[in-house]
Amino acid sequence: MDVLSARLYAILLVNDQGGGLASIVAEEGFCVTCCQTYEGAWHELARREYAVVIVDRGGGGDCGVQFLRQLARIQPCSSRVLITDAQVVDELIGAVKSGDVLRILLSPFVRSDVVMTLHNAVERYALLTGSSKFYPELGGAACDVIRANDSDVGELGDLSRLTGDLPGGRNEWRVSNEHAIGLCFRLLSAFYPLIGRQTQAVVEICRAMAGAECFTEVERRVLYLSSWLYDLGIMALNRPMLHRAFAGTEGCSSEEIALYRHHPIMGQTLASFVDRMPAVGVTIRAHHERFDGTGYPDGLAGEGILWTARCLAVAVAFVQTGLPKEQAAAHLLEQSGRGFDPEAVRLFFKTNRIEDLPRNVREIMLSELSPGMQLARGIHTSLGMLLLPEGQVLNEIALQKIQNHSRHHLVTERILVYG
Repeated sequence: MDVLSARLYAILLVNDQGGGLASIVAEEGFCVTCCQTYEGAWHELARREYAVVIVDRGGGGDCGVQFLRQLARIQPCSSRVLITDAQVVDELIGAVKSGDVLRILLSPFVRSDVVMTLHNAVERYALLTGSSKFYPELGGAACDVIRANDSDVGELGDLSRLTGDLPGGRNEWRVSNEHAIGLCFRLLSAFYPLIGRQTQAVVEICRAMAGAECFTEVERRVLYLSSWLYDLGIMALNRPMLHRAFAGTEGCSSEEIALYRHHPIMGQTLASFVDRMPAVGVTIRAHHERFDGTGYPDGLAGEGILWTARCLAVAVAFVQTGLPKEQAAAHLLEQSGRGFDPEAVRLFFKTNRIEDLPRNVREIMLSELSPGMQLARGIHTSLGMLLLPEGQVLNEIALQKIQNHSRHHLVTERILVYG
């Protein structure tokens, strides 16, 4: 961002101890206002809206959190940043989960982290307000998005807004939705190009999955939108930390890991400004949950995770392994029943061509088994015991056997049938 563009955004600093923050913000070209008391800050906020509000928590206490919580209700688009001691980060995770605090900086802060956080916070504000000043090439598209989305409240089930090439959809999607997705994708790709490339791959996988008959029309739309927007929350983090996180969490501090694991919550918040369907935000929030309950940010398990989120999780995991497709596919199978819903894994293999099957063999989901089908591969229990052999022609008794078993024990493997 050049200095001329930066001057268009106002930054409010509250309790800036020593003036170090003010110097950094001013050097980056932003308009900065400093208040040493919360009373003075409220006076400023009554006078104008600020793109970013940064509070130095100083010696402790929860006044800073309370201030930002109230600010979230008065100026919801303002990016809210809290500077605090590393020892109390865990105490503030609730404020991050609720969205009252959007970013935490550790004190004593590092200049590079402040600069990165500052620019990310302004980018967020530009996204939420539809500011065409930050990305001039987008013209008024973002403003049109906000206005159009505001008029769409109560029309969440309008299937005429499905994308034209989405299987089962119609051939219209409001231009505002396309602009919103385009804006988000540009922001994400500019912020971290690798994530942009991964997003495109996830979209293609989810597009194929959405063509299956196991989705309602609304679920198809939710999965498709979520595949574009699932990593928006990454923009609340700084790039050096992301470099370390993507290289392996061993290089991250416990505080950084805690912050990273809250990016799905940030993504849920940002996605709500693109599409009003709550299920989109819920899907994004849950795409790092694990089927066995050991995921984040909420520790959900099994069918407590939305079906679209279970499908998105498989697509994201396949792409983010960074492995050749055969090895990435093996990872999904190895984690089927633990990290991932086995049915979502089977849906992935059914709809995305990972290997060439014999011409007379097809892949199906467990829920699609029906009388008369002949198994091209035996079905085993999760412990490896043979449940039904290869070549078995299914009848009502065999189906009942599978159904009874699956009520208590997961069938985690792929299912192949002839015909």
